[in-house]
Amino acid sequence: MSMTFGGQPTGTPAQAAAGDLIKDSNTQNFLQDVIEPSRQQPVIVDFWAPWCGPCKQLGPALEKVVRAAGGKVRMVKINIDENQQLAQQMRIQSIPAVYAFVNGQPVDGFMGALPEGQIKQFVDRLGGQGSMAEEIEAVLADARELVEQKDYQHAAQLFAQLLQVDRENAGAIAGLVRCEIAMGDLENAQKTLALVPPAKANDPEVLSVKAQLELALNPVDVSEIGTLKAQVEKNPDDFQARLDLAVLLNGANEREAATDQLIYIIRKMRAWNDEAARKQLVKFFEAWGPKDEFTVAGRRKLSSVLFV
Repeated sequence: MSMTFGGQPTGTPAQAAAGDLIKDSNTQNFLQDVIEPSRQQPVIVDFWAPWCGPCKQLGPALEKVVRAAGGKVRMVKINIDENQQLAQQMRIQSIPAVYAFVNGQPVDGFMGALPEGQIKQFVDRLGGQGSMAEEIEAVLADARELVEQKDYQHAAQLFAQLLQVDRENAGAIAGLVRCEIAMGDLENAQKTLALVPPAKANDPEVLSVKAQLELALNPVDVSEIGTLKAQVEKNPDDFQARLDLAVLLNGANEREAATDQLIYIIRKMRAWNDEAARKQLVKFFEAWGPKDEFTVAGRRKLSSVLFV
């Protein structure tokens, strides 16, 4: 299976809420208002100042064209008087200065006031680049579906293609690691996980595959399952035996049984060993992934114990 990126849009982008299309921002919020959103759709940044005459001409015209684009692009306004450090980083030497960001990077721009017709051409050209983000999301969904079907080889190929286009895509990195674990390629799984940028280290998918890889790198000896089961049957409140049994059952891919052992401990004595059973169960959930059927069922059981 192969995909081609950078073609024409295959559908109309979702209409963004009016309040989200145009907003004021600053140095502190530049990452969340410009960089991150630009991975989903193009973001135009207008650097201006209250004393700048041409800015007062360009700003309203730019806002008008952005609104008319119907959600294909967003616009962020930065007052350089209040954000001088950011202006220096962007090497703004004269204003108005307009930069366009796609996939976290500046890709186009202009300086000075332009006629509305030229502004429209600029926005239309930029809006076409938004299809890249749409295609990435579509391919990511296809790859995840292949993982669900346990077609790890083809899923890995799609995730790898995505990373050639967007090398910091946390979903693609996590997906590729998951495939490599499933195929027993733990060495490459470690190398792929190392590609996660620091800013995305706490992404839920990244945390999930990290926990899954840790379990894969530290396999358990399931031969002791029978012995531990006998211990638990003899003494149901042998919490340490139940905890150890849960870890082994998870290693044998008996997830529901592993969950039930820990739920028993939590129900009987949640505080035992500094809430070791609850912490172990949460670790399982992270390794299984938030959408895994056993995670969903396990969280439901956990909630029923904690909040009843």
